[in-house]
Amino acid sequence: MRKPILSFLGGVLVLAAAAQAVMLMDGASRLRANAEPAELMAGCSDVPEAVALADTLRERALRIDRYMQEIERRKAEIAFAEKQLTGKLVELRKLKQQIDRNDRGQAQAQTEDIAQLIAVYDQMKPEQAAMVLSNLPPDFAAQILARVQPETGARIMASVEPGQAAVLTSYMGAIRARK
Repeated sequence: MRKPILSFLGGVLVLAAAAQAVMLMDGASRLRANAEPAELMAGCSDVPEAVALADTLRERALRIDRYMQEIERRKAEIAFAEKQLTGKLVELRKLKQQIDRNDRGQAQAQTEDIAQLIAVYDQMKPEQAAMVLSNLPPDFAAQILARVQPETGARIMASVEPGQAAVLTSYMGAIRARK
């Protein structure tokens, strides 16, 4: 007696599980609203509660459709914005590479200019170089002195007045400390 009941209950549970699986597979189409559920109202139009329930369900279904349309619209906006941002990012990366190339070119040109300037100071008489360096900003003069030949730099420093020489020496020390 128990065996047939258990078999029957097992069959009912299997059918219920199968029905749930079918509903889950067909979930998207079940969310779509039917503005006129004619089969729902067939034979029930004289029952006010059934009409009110049908109206409520119809309104909910329409609201869900509007929400789904809004979600799709927002997804499209996000995809469009993402595409634009990706394009801007690519453009910015190209600009950054171009700026980096320009910076490297300018740095190389400055290095070459400074090398030529240092060569000029190496060829000058120490007294003349000292007079010119005394009129330059101390940090720039110290950079030049730090790069000239050591013996040339020593002769130039000997020709600079002592107060200016102390300032230039401190700047040169700071330059060497940074390296």
